[in-house]
Amino acid sequence: MANTYLKPFRQYDEHDVINLFTYDITSITAVGGVLLDAGRCVKISTGWQADDDQVDLSTNASGTDFNNVLSTTWSLTAKLSLTSANTDHVLGINLVKMCETDENGEKLIYNPRKAVEMGVVVPGQSIPVLTRGLLLYKSDSTNFAGDTIAAGETMYSEGSGFITNDLNTDNVPIGMALGAKTSGHADAGLNGWVLLKIDL
Repeated sequence: MANTYLKPFRQYDEHDVINLFTYDITSITAVGGVLLDAGRCVKISTGWQADDDQVDLSTNASGTDFNNVLSTTWSLTAKLSLTSANTDHVLGINLVKMCETDENGEKLIYNPRKAVEMGVVVPGQSIPVLTRGLLLYKSDSTNFAGDTIAAGETMYSEGSGFITNDLNTDNVPIGMALGAKTSGHADAGLNGWVLLKIDL
């Protein structure tokens, strides 16, 4: 399974970060406790409604619902999912991981301090989504890992929320590369880091 990564260096205005949605985890399984990597392109799957109760206390984060039961894992009702095709409207790029457990397999819902120390959110909680700014991005997805990226190239969202410089009918432009992939150190090679300017 391919992963995405973001370095701590980033430059953006907080007004360009949306904190109204959570990630819809009903169709995925956690791998090592991680449900969603940082640096994935996301779209709206369930919209935000100003006149609705935005927190669902009867349905847990995984979508399971039981009569007369108050779930310990509440969830926002507005949901996001990964981008997949050229018909998708890309909302932005998520800035943090969503994790269910820590490195010891302990559930983070019962240890919010540990979640904060890890810099992650737990299922059901709001996940910050960047719509405009600068990020240092890396992925081991097939297209990104195999591409040579140059400064000034347009970058696109592709399947499973990955980013690539490959232009085809399935990809949506999200910004540009401000430099080539890194080289000359441990993160070098075709799978190096790229400074991205996101503009959505």
